[in-house]
Amino acid sequence: MPRPPRPLRQRVHVQLRYLWALLKRFRVTFLLLATVQIAGSLIFWLGYTRNGAGISLAQAMGNTYFLMLGQPALEMPDSWWLVLTEAVIPVLGIAVLADGLVRFGFLFFAKHRNDKEWIAVQALTLKNHVVLCGAGRIGYRVLGRLQKLGMDVVVVERNENAPFAAAIRDEGVPLLIDDLRSHNALEVTNIRAARAIVCATDDDLANLNIALDARRFNPKIRVVMRLFDDDLVRKVEDAFQVEAFSTSSLAAPAFAAAALDSCIRTSFDIGDQMVVVGEVRVVGPPLLELTVARAQDEVGIRVLRIKRGETSFDPKSTEKLREGDLALIQAPFELFEKVVPSGEEGKAGCG
Repeated sequence: MPRPPRPLRQRVHVQLRYLWALLKRFRVTFLLLATVQIAGSLIFWLGYTRNGAGISLAQAMGNTYFLMLGQPALEMPDSWWLVLTEAVIPVLGIAVLADGLVRFGFLFFAKHRNDKEWIAVQALTLKNHVVLCGAGRIGYRVLGRLQKLGMDVVVVERNENAPFAAAIRDEGVPLLIDDLRSHNALEVTNIRAARAIVCATDDDLANLNIALDARRFNPKIRVVMRLFDDDLVRKVEDAFQVEAFSTSSLAAPAFAAAALDSCIRTSFDIGDQMVVVGEVRVVGPPLLELTVARAQDEVGIRVLRIKRGETSFDPKSTEKLREGDLALIQAPFELFEKVVPSGEEGKAGCG
């Protein structure tokens, strides 16, 4: 499920956000270096004398810079406290630089190991992304759909050996291996900047716990949950204002519709009514020679797409349905059965 390539402007923007995230990681290091540089420069500028002569601010700044690398640029000062300053600055400078290099090296190798630290840096570059909890079959399919829509996704999975973990990493998607019930895991995913979280594990209690933690970090986040207990779905929706779905209730309409009519490609419920989407071959009334607008107004169906020969297109309202067209239509199931009665001559048939 390859992700559509981003426009150049968006890719540049992502790289700039990534650079900013790295700079934020090292802000303490930069602050300490700046403090040592400024303080040392002022001390040498105001206090340094050699044979009764002072130095310029530029000389003081240059001396402090090289002192942090252990290379003094000025002769030994006359004052003992300036000598002490010259002894302390190299220690501070080298210590701060070494700390920064060690942490940078850790992040560099963490990138190749997909460690938590690296995932956190990646997540900091994202905004309005989706956090997907669970890398099982359902989670992997949800990831594919989100990628097709161009969404940024961070995946959290507790099992290092999950069936689709390797595939997710190969696609360049940030994958955090951590305890899903730990609030620290959600913080690593930059949950406060996320637009939605999908709880798709096979544990109802874990999904509920994740949803509550997500709302605590980000009260405005959209929460979508997978639940196995049908009775729990409505209660959770009413109590926590989240979108909860039962796998069995989602699959039931599709199984039922497929068993009743081979023309049906998918189905969904709107309230108590089952709406189906199916492919219909136009061979006669009631669809033949109707425009798309008349098909909706007079028959009550919506024509979503037409395949005519080798060409598929989204029809305009004035487009007429011709004999032999393969039309993708949407209608309530009862109406669909009237439009596509099985085994009758001169009527619409399956594609």
